[in-house]
Amino acid sequence: MSRMHSKRKGRSSSKRPNISENPAWVPLDAAEIQEKVVQLANEGMAAPMIGLKLRDQFGVPDVMLATGKSVTQILKDKGVKPSLPEDLAALMRRAVELNVHIVENPKDLHNKRGLHLIEARIRRLITYYKRNEVLPEGWTYSLATAEIQLSR
Repeated sequence: MSRMHSKRKGRSSSKRPNISENPAWVPLDAAEIQEKVVQLANEGMAAPMIGLKLRDQFGVPDVMLATGKSVTQILKDKGVKPSLPEDLAALMRRAVELNVHIVENPKDLHNKRGLHLIEARIRRLITYYKRNEVLPEGWTYSLATAEIQLSR
């Protein structure tokens, strides 16, 4: 897929093997995997990092095949889901850090444009999450509220 805000082409990546059932060599069963997911979430790990840790350290190639649920669905069922989606929180964190840089360097026009592009992505994500009822309808974004929400 191509890049959104640049003229560069996308990068190729490897594909997962096309398997439809959990391999027999997986050392953990579904209940143990769900316990590990909740334990890692309580330690402060994000959902993508939980999947990587389960793959690399515990030998679980795919949480969805092993449990029938994704990591975020498991966290939602157990009541451990974060208040903001991970991709939105990451973009908001980038916007806050870039705003700090722009305040210190007001003539940096390239990064000012970068902040505008990041905020455009944030606004598109917000409309998507409002449409899919992940965020409440009255939720709004601003840099000040982003700093407050990310500090929690």
